Amino acid sequence: MDAQEMRYDDPSLYINRELSWILFNRHVLDEALDESHPLLERVKFLSIFANNLDEFFMIRVSGLQRQLRKGVLKAPPDGMTAGQQLDAIHTMLLPDLQAQDDCWHKELLPRLAEQGILLRKYHALTDRQKSAMDRFFVEEIFPVLTPLAFDSSHPFPFISNLSLNLAIMVRDHTGKEFFARVKVPTKLFPRLVRIPDADGSTRNDDSLVQFVYLEEIIAAHLDMLFPGLEVIASFPFRITRDADLEIEVDEASDLLTTVEEVVEQRARGKPVRIEVECSMHDGICHTLGSKLGVPKSMIYRVAHPVGMADLMQLMSLDRPELKDSPFLPSTPEDLADDQDVFSAIRRHDILLYHPYDSFTPVVNFIRQAARDPDVLAIKITLYRVGPNSPIVNALMEARENGKTVAALIELKARFDEENNIGWARALERLGVHVVYGVVNLKVHAKLCMVVRREKDGIRRYMHLGTGNYNAATARIYTDFGLMTCDPGIGEDVANLFNFLTGYARIEQYAKLMVAPVTIRKMILQKIDREIARQRSHGDGNLIFKMNALVDAACIAALYRASAAGVRVDLQVRGICCLRPELPGISENIRVSAIVGRFLEHARVYYFHNGGNEEVWLGSADLMPRNLDKRVEVLFPVENELLKKAVIATILPVQLGDTVKTRCLHSDGTYSRRASVPGETPMNAQSWLIEHRGAWYDQHL
Repeated sequence: MDAQEMRYDDPSLYINRELSWILFNRHVLDEALDESHPLLERVKFLSIFANNLDEFFMIRVSGLQRQLRKGVLKAPPDGMTAGQQLDAIHTMLLPDLQAQDDCWHKELLPRLAEQGILLRKYHALTDRQKSAMDRFFVEEIFPVLTPLAFDSSHPFPFISNLSLNLAIMVRDHTGKEFFARVKVPTKLFPRLVRIPDADGSTRNDDSLVQFVYLEEIIAAHLDMLFPGLEVIASFPFRITRDADLEIEVDEASDLLTTVEEVVEQRARGKPVRIEVECSMHDGICHTLGSKLGVPKSMIYRVAHPVGMADLMQLMSLDRPELKDSPFLPSTPEDLADDQDVFSAIRRHDILLYHPYDSFTPVVNFIRQAARDPDVLAIKITLYRVGPNSPIVNALMEARENGKTVAALIELKARFDEENNIGWARALERLGVHVVYGVVNLKVHAKLCMVVRREKDGIRRYMHLGTGNYNAATARIYTDFGLMTCDPGIGEDVANLFNFLTGYARIEQYAKLMVAPVTIRKMILQKIDREIARQRSHGDGNLIFKMNALVDAACIAALYRASAAGVRVDLQVRGICCLRPELPGISENIRVSAIVGRFLEHARVYYFHNGGNEEVWLGSADLMPRNLDKRVEVLFPVENELLKKAVIATILPVQLGDTVKTRCLHSDGTYSRRASVPGETPMNAQSWLIEHRGAWYDQHL
């Protein structure tokens, strides 16, 4: 069948997005199993795997359960109903959870012990250690505990989202048994409680440390909470609730207050999942499930500690030999701390690739703007800022220095709402113009504009990025940032800010692609252009690097390109709904994913365009939510030397990785890239660390 006549709405051409996500998280688990990582880094990956799974249930599984309750029949492009997806999720997760358990008990725990990091069972503590824990319990833990009974006079207690609890069975003098619950106060005390040494002291270093789980200390002292009763048994458990709560913007007279209320409601969302210790009695398990309305298929018995995301606590240990070797990010000479960033940007565009390049020049860009008497205004979008933000502090300084400052803070950034609310209030108190987003859209674009008065008139300086203005994540996420004073980009950015802060409606931009207005349309046009070029000259080539590929229209366009003979390389770190390697449809498409030390977060869209090559960077993945429901920006790299650095060095290194790359196949499975005999292994992230700055210097 001719490519023009082929139908691309066949469900068999698409991989289900939820099942694809599970495969991505399996890659994270693989990193925990990878012995090439330092020991504590493996623990970190196991913690990330668990945290990812928590969010998956809170958002994606809860959404499918809502569809099932409401009888929503519209299926995704792959054709699976909500019920079918829930069944498949459960089936796929069981072996992953077993692998998680084996990784912890059979590999990491013994190796931690070999390195002097011991996680002890309470019953195995020495008498001296138990005495220390007794004092700790009586003096600090006991006063904050609240045992909640459940019987005819006590309603079933409310259990908040992701809280760790003990389910307890007690017996009175008549032999009657009762159920009770105690919440483990993990927000007040560390989950892993450090045990004093045998002499009662605590070491000044972490060469030998011992921990016991907080819930085990509480379980060992339940007789104090239930005097006069016999404690029969106790079991840790945790529930996950629906956290994907919608904000009714049209009904919200005060969006800030409304978001605060929604954040509070998140802890009370409908239960989605129950995790219980594998030894929990069936009767207690049934009681929890029936009272919380959670089906048996969503009750998971685990042998590993409930709530393994808490293992991230171990990363705070001062054991550098058990962590990745630190490195000093590169800083271009003309962006050093003592250099004038505006002069540097006037000389040429600057492209930074974090974390290999330092994020400090981005902070300095705003700090210098805050202190420069010629700067008139600063405008910025903030999505995930993080605590103790140097960016926000620089904005505050700018306002104190009399600059006009406008900050669009996206209050609806999931799980960062509270943090963003705090920064919004702090900035407002200083007189910053704070905007909370756009009705019915999330603002995900990463933009900063500085307006400066110069001898030849007003000039706009811009920073456009693929990642958030977050100094902490910039050390562990790979992202690009472009600094430019290009007038055309400046006009587009100014118009976009006018849309974000006012009522301007712009349908076309001179140099930027902007969602929801133009990104999908322009991406499809450029793919069609590549198809036409392939038919006339046979040199069509597309390279896309992103976090997720879900949008059906974009996938269909890539299928058409492949069917026409265009070579397509896709590097999709997370969800990929496209099936590569299908004869006659996607046999010219190669899909790979890198999961390693850093989170691959950059978005790069390359079009060969008959040798007149284009590179676009930005905040947008090819997903319906990004293209239709968010304000996103893709920006061109027009400086020929910077463009060459991306095309000739960075993309080939990424696509040439043979160590951390997984290749996607037509059946939806991944495999490690096969090594070639005699070939030197290529770890793209390690190469970029070793050559940091070189890709920049050699092209400038």
